[in-house]
Amino acid sequence: MLLTGLAAGARDGLDAWVGRTVLPPLAIATSVEVRARDGSLLRAFTVADGRWRMEPGPVDPLFLQMLTGYEDRRFARHPGVDGRAMLRAAAQAALQGRVVSGGSTLTMQVARLLEDSGTGRLAGKLRQIRVALALERRLTKAQILDLYLRIAPYGGNVEGLRAASLTWFGKEPRRLTPAEAALLVALPQSPEARRPDRFPLAARAARDRVLDRMVAAGVLTAERAAAAKTEPVPDSRRPFPALAPHLAARLRADQPGAGRIDTTIDARLQAALEALAARAVARQGARLSAAIVVADHRTGEILASVGGAEWTDDARAGFLDLTQARRSPGSVLKPFVYALAFDEGLAHPETLIEDRPTAFGDYAPQNFDRMFRGTLPVREALQQSLNIPVVSLTEAIGPARLVALVERTGARVEIPSGRPGLAVALGGLGISLQDLVQAYAALARLGQPVTLSALPGAAVAAPRRLLRADAAWQVTDILSDIVPPPGAPPRRLAWKTGTSYGHRDALAVGWDGRHVAGVWLGRADGTPVPGAFGADLAAPILFEVFGRIAPDFAPLPPPPPATLILPNSRLPQNLQRFRPAGRLAAPPDAPEIAFPPDGAGVALRDGQLVAKVRNGSPPFTWLADGAPVARAVRAREVQIPLEGPGFVTLSVIDAGGRAATVRVGLR
Repeated sequence: MLLTGLAAGARDGLDAWVGRTVLPPLAIATSVEVRARDGSLLRAFTVADGRWRMEPGPVDPLFLQMLTGYEDRRFARHPGVDGRAMLRAAAQAALQGRVVSGGSTLTMQVARLLEDSGTGRLAGKLRQIRVALALERRLTKAQILDLYLRIAPYGGNVEGLRAASLTWFGKEPRRLTPAEAALLVALPQSPEARRPDRFPLAARAARDRVLDRMVAAGVLTAERAAAAKTEPVPDSRRPFPALAPHLAARLRADQPGAGRIDTTIDARLQAALEALAARAVARQGARLSAAIVVADHRTGEILASVGGAEWTDDARAGFLDLTQARRSPGSVLKPFVYALAFDEGLAHPETLIEDRPTAFGDYAPQNFDRMFRGTLPVREALQQSLNIPVVSLTEAIGPARLVALVERTGARVEIPSGRPGLAVALGGLGISLQDLVQAYAALARLGQPVTLSALPGAAVAAPRRLLRADAAWQVTDILSDIVPPPGAPPRRLAWKTGTSYGHRDALAVGWDGRHVAGVWLGRADGTPVPGAFGADLAAPILFEVFGRIAPDFAPLPPPPPATLILPNSRLPQNLQRFRPAGRLAAPPDAPEIAFPPDGAGVALRDGQLVAKVRNGSPPFTWLADGAPVARAVRAREVQIPLEGPGFVTLSVIDAGGRAATVRVGLR
């Protein structure tokens, strides 16, 4: 009875002693991880103290079997302390006069690692026992094992199984060879003395001892262990993955509390384009850099973002994210001028326009080659990227409206003078490459803008169109007929190049039926790159980008139903030749729109607009934003079906080809 009472008292005292244990913090900080769309690791960041410590993730079952078989065979059954192992360790210490084996369980090792306590002193061992017993009461075996997989030391600043597997083998620990698993079991016992990059013989010997023990335990066959011993141990640390490093750093800064950030980045494409950017600048001088953005314009997902060529190269300012730098786009904004002109019925791809020396007040732009082509179709003016025609159209449209269109795509622009002038059509503003690609996504989507994002589900399609679908398609059609660079893959892209003033920036932007991509080359400090042209430098890279996108390449869309596809001779007279507004006086008997008046706000009735014309000779043709909506009408009053609300340019053409135009707001 006395012994029973003493045993019960000892048990109760032990329970109380364990119950009063103050555990160390169990919330272990782990590296922030940025993941690709397939879940693979793009980039990880060290924790605050500079250590690599990562979430375990899936682990090879062989490793777990070897770990428990070598370190703690009764892990699943003991309460945190293995009495038999402790007695064996005590007996060995008494016989040898020193500690031969510690008898520590995995739970005790976790306790030691959590408190960073020693192993050889009695007080330290008692503390480990107490904490281990408390851990077993408060956590499951799986949770204790998870802690070990997070914090076990593997040499240097590497902690945890997953960080170790990436460091020493460059792979996730989902599938390990027996040799790899054995080394990862052995390293935590003496992480510095067995570091394979410094002490390969010690690492190999420790690994082989684990393999021998696994043969004795029946985990491995002798043949399999012998084969594992022939594998070399790693002789250096592998770098951690660092794909899309600039984007990863930006996303991490935007989400400071996130431990894992999933993205829409295609890891395969990202790696290929980073290699392409590095190769593109390798022979172009030590300071040249490159940036690339690729997105799926149907969904708004960013598929690749290369912030610079060689992000560790200080000479190229590799630390800067050049997809976000606002630079001059050169001629790359010209397609938006033409899209507005088509949208407002000011021009058509076959409209004739003048390319002659012209002064716009004090502004007298020149073409890039200082030559003039005379009269030519708008189609050719855009394909040849001529300056005089696009400035003429910008004057008619208004430079503020061009800037407003670009900003309505979600892009942010920076105008040096604060007020847009005609030079904005030629690149006289600042815009980032990512925003430029986002603006082009609206053209690729036939006038429907979308906000690009690298975060799943974060891309947003705007509810309203910026342009009529046929106007955006006409720009696409024109740019898809430009001859590709020599040697380019045989794919039909719509594409445009640009070179900023002083050869500081070389750009190319293009799209197919699914993807939109932008390429920038230049110097991060904005100094000139002599001889740099978008067509020579950036365009070939753009076509290589689309070569890397294959086999997901998609054809460009067919023309929308409302598209007016006619030769110049069959166009309405006001679209046959571009004449800036107000320069020609209308003849006295020319048609005049009596209703609605120019600039008026008009309410639609059942989706119909009542329009009236006076003077002119019937029959009349009515156009809304350049598209015919009523033909061969002899009456002077007509009901025109229109969609509102918004603005519309309404035109009427009489039998003699004379025209009148008003712009009204619909509600």
